[in-house]
Order: sequence, then C-alpha cells, then structure tokens
Amino acid sequence: MRILMVAARCHPFVGGIETHIQEVGPRLVARGHTVDVLTTDPSGQWPIQETVRGMNVQRVPAWPKHRDFYVAPGIFAAINRGSWDLVHFQGYGTFVTPIGLLATLHRDLPFVLTFHSGGHSSRLRNAVRSTQHALLRPMISRAARLIGVSEFEADFFSARMGVPRRSFAVIPNGAAMPAPSSNVTVEPNLIVSSGRLERYKGHHRAIAAMPDLIRRVPDARLHIAGAGPYERVLRSLVDSLGLENRVTIAAIPGSERQKLADLLASAGLFVLFSDYEAHPVAVMEALSLRRPVLVSDTSGLGELADKGLCRAIPLDANPEDIAAAMADELEARRQIPNLALPNWDDCAQALSDVYEDVFNGRLMSRAEPHGIPRRLPEAGAQCR
Repeated sequence: MRILMVAARCHPFVGGIETHIQEVGPRLVARGHTVDVLTTDPSGQWPIQETVRGMNVQRVPAWPKHRDFYVAPGIFAAINRGSWDLVHFQGYGTFVTPIGLLATLHRDLPFVLTFHSGGHSSRLRNAVRSTQHALLRPMISRAARLIGVSEFEADFFSARMGVPRRSFAVIPNGAAMPAPSSNVTVEPNLIVSSGRLERYKGHHRAIAAMPDLIRRVPDARLHIAGAGPYERVLRSLVDSLGLENRVTIAAIPGSERQKLADLLASAGLFVLFSDYEAHPVAVMEALSLRRPVLVSDTSGLGELADKGLCRAIPLDANPEDIAAAMADELEARRQIPNLALPNWDDCAQALSDVYEDVFNGRLMSRAEPHGIPRRLPEAGAQCR
C-alpha cells in the first residue's frame, strides 16, 4: 500500500510524534508499504524533499516561524495532487490536521488518525481545547479508524468526540533504546528528567524539590535533558535556589540516541512530573533500560502506574512531598526486571494490520478494537 503520513513535525525535530514516525515508518517500508511523510518546516532550513530511511519526506512552509500553530496551506495542495491508498494523520493539535483533513475529505481518501495528545503551557490553548474538539469532531468522525496510544487516550477522545469506543484501536508507542555503552554504570543519586522544556512537562517541580532532597540525599543531582521555550525560566529557578552545581540542563539531539541511552542508563531514578501525557515515549525509553520511574498521577502516566510499571505521586504534591518520594526511590535502589514492554515492531505490525483492514473495506464498526495484543500486565482501575 502507499501510505501518506501527515504530521506538523518529524525528524530531525525531537518529540514523541517525531520518534514514532522515525521508528514505525522504516518498519512499514520493510513490510512492503510505500511511506510518504508530509510535514512542515517553519524555518526554511531543511530540504523540501528527501529520503529518510526509506521514507519519502516532503516539507512545506508553515507560519508563524516561532510558534507552534503550524498554519501550512501547502498541506492542502500537496494532498490534492498526490496519490495514496490511505492517509494517516499523526497528531491533531495544530492547524496541519484540519487543513489536511479538508483536503483528504475533498479527495474522498480513506484516513486514520492517531491523536498523540499532549499538554500545553499556554492557558489560552488549554482553554480553547473544547472548542477545538467540537470543530474537529465532524471531520474526525469520518475516519476509517481512530487510534489511541493508551487506553486512557482512547477513552478520553471517545467521550470528548462523541465517537463509539469500538471505533478506536489502542496501539502503544514502542520502548526501544540502544544498549548502554560498556563503560556506563549507574550513578545511584542521579535523577534524570527528559522532555521538551515546557511548563506543562513539570521539570520545574523536580528543580523546586531539590533543596529538600539534598537535605535527605546530600549527593543528589538532577539532569534535565531537553530544549524549549521554558529553558530561561528553569535556569532562573536553578539560580534562585543556588543549585548551579546540582542541576544540569542540556539538550541531546534526536540523532544522538546512544548519548541519550547512556544518560538514562546511568540514572538512579527517572522522573516525569508532567501535567498530561497520553503514553510518554520518554518513560517507555527509561523503562526499556530498566530504570526506576516516578511520575505524576495523571492521564496516561497514571495508567502506567496502575500497570505496576512505575510509581505515581499526586500531581499537586508540594516540593517537600516530591523530594520525599524521590529520596525514597533513590534509597530503595530498586532492581527493575526485564519488563515485557510494547516494542516498535509490534507497533508497526498493528498499524499495518489497521491499514489492511481499512484498505479491504473493514471499517471501524467491529465489536472489539484492533491493536497490539496486550503484553503489559492488565491494568486495575482506569487512570486515577
């Protein structure tokens, strides 16, 4: 089949959707599909067309340059003149998706959509989410299949969009990292928090807890791996708390997977105190390297805790309580077993199966969602 994936961003940018495309796209090519990726380049610095690991990538301009709205009329034009068996929208939170949906519906092309939902630091953007969902509902309801990366996400958007739950497949992101370098050892008091530097990601919560943590664990250090618009605020917080020698903020390029694997493998604890995550790739990567994980008890993070994969603390925990939880985890020196995590081969195969179902006319009215066989331990209650 010839598949078009549409996304606001892809490699070399770093993020969950970008990693997803970079992992599943080549695997779909290996299964005999032709994969085209239609994306944007607000900067104008990347090639308009190139081949990346067997995928044909086309980039169109987007505006504004330094915001994440991604208004890209070229998406409509590109879909209008191309030829595909199926269109797969990766993410829903920018103008790329409605522009692309209009073109896809105009062409009467079958399409699927994976929500890949995430939080946002803008109060305005969060305030208009309900309006955004209402405007998208008529188009999204015409999808041949909808995909959630977690049970939480599928349940959430089924209710929010008014679409039957059986219309969703649940296909988790994979967990895969290079093996750590031979000279990497665990630093028992090193904490790593990884992800884009946005307020909603919660890195500031880890920083604010450091003074209390250091009183309990004198050698504790924090490494925040990421880049983004909140960096200046985070560095100011570090300075105001006198933590310059205890907190490192440094991005690792998406192309340097070995460097990221080595950092994660050296951590005594991985934390993610985010406001919202559907199925965080960063957490799955840490778990794949058998690192203990501490998260906020919310959204898809709470679902992972329910499955016994990590420990969760209340989202509104104060710095003292966060420090106490981090200290407990560091002092426990937990030995993480080799977990049966979902992997990218499973993810790609499940997507390929969905594509074949759609292509063969078996649409989303079946009694049970189609997706990866559940290899994780069964969840108890839904996300707390």
